[in-house]
Amino acid sequence: MTDRLVELGGVPALGSVYARTVLSSGRLGVQRRLGRAPAPAAGGGAVLHVGGVRVDATRLTDYQHLVGEPASDVLPAGFVHAITFPVAMALMSSADFPLPPLGMVHLSNHVTQSRGVRVGDELDVRAWARDVRPHRSGTQVDLVAQVRVDGDVVWTGVSTYLAKGVTAREQPGGATDDEREPFVAPVPTGRWQLAANTGRRYAAVSGDRNPIHLSALAAKAFGFPRAIAHGMYTAARALADVGAARGEAYVWTVEFAKPVLLPSSPSVRVAPDGDGFAYTAWRPGSSGPHLTGRVDPLR
Repeated sequence: MTDRLVELGGVPALGSVYARTVLSSGRLGVQRRLGRAPAPAAGGGAVLHVGGVRVDATRLTDYQHLVGEPASDVLPAGFVHAITFPVAMALMSSADFPLPPLGMVHLSNHVTQSRGVRVGDELDVRAWARDVRPHRSGTQVDLVAQVRVDGDVVWTGVSTYLAKGVTAREQPGGATDDEREPFVAPVPTGRWQLAANTGRRYAAVSGDRNPIHLSALAAKAFGFPRAIAHGMYTAARALADVGAARGEAYVWTVEFAKPVLLPSSPSVRVAPDGDGFAYTAWRPGSSGPHLTGRVDPLR
């Protein structure tokens, strides 16, 4: 991690961050068309920092109700992600971020929650980018968000994003993504009923108002026939389905494959697997899943 720490006055408003994202993507696009933008490379950059973050208990309750979590003063890992997301987005929209952020595809998340984070905790949030590397469809990068309480790291989330069609400088080992195994639908344990307004409802509790989740018109501009569900909403539903068996400390991973169009009713399997739980969501009859992942308690 670089030593260049950038202090923010508070958690950024996502509306203004999205506006800067559009401007940043336009700037990089013009530079590339003119041949003035260097190929993205791995390396340092800013570490954004916001201290003294407090949790809104009403917002937490609304989030828990929406995704199916029980009422508790312990924050689900997905809610912590929602708190850190504006800081990570501010990093993506900054001038020295090496990739055009508009239209980036969310590939996966890897979250480690080492202890329960509670409503009364004062959170110290940091975010930085790392490991720009080739992908068969462009270039991928990790955005790392970290939460500390009383100086201890209690939550770390690594979100991997893809910039399609952007060529990175060659990195040792080349592209690291592998071809997926053919999908065989498992025996479902349930089914989610996702209404047309699911994106708007999740936006209200998470703050993520990306237009592709809010209206069919905006989604069509990006090539989708209808609005799509937030990936982190579907992952949070799976985490909630695991329930109390995960404990307060766990590792939670998810890989996103196909977007969930709204409305829809995907099939879901959430079941014990080894020392943890595996989950899959898919559209019946589809050749691939919407998402797959695991929840592994930290003993």
